[in-house]
Amino acid sequence: MALLQISEPGQTPAPHQRRRAVGIDLGTTNSLVATVRDDQTEALVDGQGRQLLPSVVRYHENGAVSVGYEALQAAVDDAQNTIVSVKRLMGRGKADMQGSGYRFVDDDNSVPRIQTISGGVTAVEVSAEILKQLEQRARQQLGGTLDGVVITVPAYFDDAQRQATKDAARLAGLNVMRLLNEPTAAAVAYGLDQKDEGIYAIYDFGGGTFDVSILRFSRGVFEVMATAGDSALGGDDLDRAISDWIMQQAGIDDDSDHRTRRYLMRSARAAKEALTDVSEIRLDVERPEDGCWHGSLSREQFNELIAALISKTLVPCQRALRDAGLDKADIQEVVMVGGTTRIPYVRERVGEFFDCQPHVDIDPDRVVAIGAAIQADVLVGNGQHDDMLLLDVIPLSLGIETMGGLVEKIVPRNTTIPVSKAQDFTTYKDGQTALSIHVVQGERELISDCRSLARFELRGIPPMTAGATRIRVVYQVDADGLLSVSACEATTGIESRVDIKPSYGLSDNEIEHMLSDSIAHAKEDVGSRQLREQQVEAARTLEVIAAALAADGQRLLDDNERDQIEQTMTALQALQQGDDVAVIKQACQAVEQAAAEFAQRRMNDSIRHALAGQRLDEFKT
Repeated sequence: MALLQISEPGQTPAPHQRRRAVGIDLGTTNSLVATVRDDQTEALVDGQGRQLLPSVVRYHENGAVSVGYEALQAAVDDAQNTIVSVKRLMGRGKADMQGSGYRFVDDDNSVPRIQTISGGVTAVEVSAEILKQLEQRARQQLGGTLDGVVITVPAYFDDAQRQATKDAARLAGLNVMRLLNEPTAAAVAYGLDQKDEGIYAIYDFGGGTFDVSILRFSRGVFEVMATAGDSALGGDDLDRAISDWIMQQAGIDDDSDHRTRRYLMRSARAAKEALTDVSEIRLDVERPEDGCWHGSLSREQFNELIAALISKTLVPCQRALRDAGLDKADIQEVVMVGGTTRIPYVRERVGEFFDCQPHVDIDPDRVVAIGAAIQADVLVGNGQHDDMLLLDVIPLSLGIETMGGLVEKIVPRNTTIPVSKAQDFTTYKDGQTALSIHVVQGERELISDCRSLARFELRGIPPMTAGATRIRVVYQVDADGLLSVSACEATTGIESRVDIKPSYGLSDNEIEHMLSDSIAHAKEDVGSRQLREQQVEAARTLEVIAAALAADGQRLLDDNERDQIEQTMTALQALQQGDDVAVIKQACQAVEQAAAEFAQRRMNDSIRHALAGQRLDEFKT
């Protein structure tokens, strides 16, 4: 769908004038920029005719920055000042980066800063340098400033990682029209929208991330039915498996310095790429202290080293099928995306899992950028493919904390975005004038098992009895997967809102663990939720009756009646923090039964007070 273009009077662009738009694949290992020109998609090249730009940035003592191939050459010799695989650090907290090998600036800043010779830099700033280089290439090729870009992200990127990507683009001076999930971009590039209606699986295995999406195409609409994956599983992990094997074979210590580890990872990557075409590769590896180790690695050995990692990608595939309510036989085609899918063993395992031959027609390094370029051309208003609509989904449920540390899910996972959902809540105590909103993400029932995204307060609520106030909480997720939350009190219209911009993301396998834990602990979570709900109800019962006794107990009850109610309350207090739902519920009912006559007297007394001094004819209609 083309965006409406508005011009000043007399400044309407000529009908044939095309706006400059590109798609960018900001990758872990390599990045790429593509465009639509003369109705043809193409990846843009640098001065040497190279399409790929290594996602490597080097910082120099004089403040200069090298990006791409020049930086890659120094990745081993100047390891501490040369940042590689920065995509894995996007949206991460300090604790998640400790195993990266980099030194970090020791300060109180919540956003980790990598220590380099020219100062501390964040992952966002490093990514911005890569984007600047791609933007410069695009300007030179297209002959002017870009009107807009679409940047791809893994479908399993969480809110913090998506926000970090947008921040990097803003820092690079880019007008981001949309963040597009990589599997969706691949489907567009393969032209699945030009085929008959069908259901497709997109298996995206890149240098640093893995995700799988189940897409349904129908009447010009791409709908993501389900998505799953691991934002910290990719080709880097395969390289690490080979590197660890080399260290074991060559007798190199596990506690080797950062330079040695970087050198071994480079050797491992070269071996991995070579074994795509040959059955065995000779290895000559320099040991830190005593000469060189000579050995060989066969494709069969390589397959054994990576088998467990490939199996890890098939678990999300199974989960995505289950979430979409499908069987393998329902999948019409499987599309392979990402450089790691060049490996024959990966293609073999995926083919076996889905019982079909996967598509590998387009260069897996280019396919995502090409799809992004097509979408950018649509959004900028150039008219190609303007009958196509892309509907992505969110990977994890979004909810709110309720009394007792419980989670009320407002936007379930795999909900199509953009989306806006609202739910009404009320106050817990009489006279409550403020409400704390705690926004969380995850699949479990208790707040302690989910991830906190943000907290904010709604103040100025009119003091009313508990339960009388109506507060509407609205969750809005935009097309980029970014969340904003608002809360509004119905009678006064007082509103408070927050845009969720966390400074760090989930830990390496936290999303995967969230989903697997939600399945493994489903029965336990239901029991825990029932217990918490009953404990909250018990506390509420005790608080309401205690307040009533304080106000009217002496006036409406004799000593014997009051003692009977207080005895049941004491019994409930003793049982309230126990773990038997039925016992607590029974004790609550005993209190309510003991206080039933008291409640009736209070109601009658209230009615008599309200009618005092009134004439009967005043109530006639």
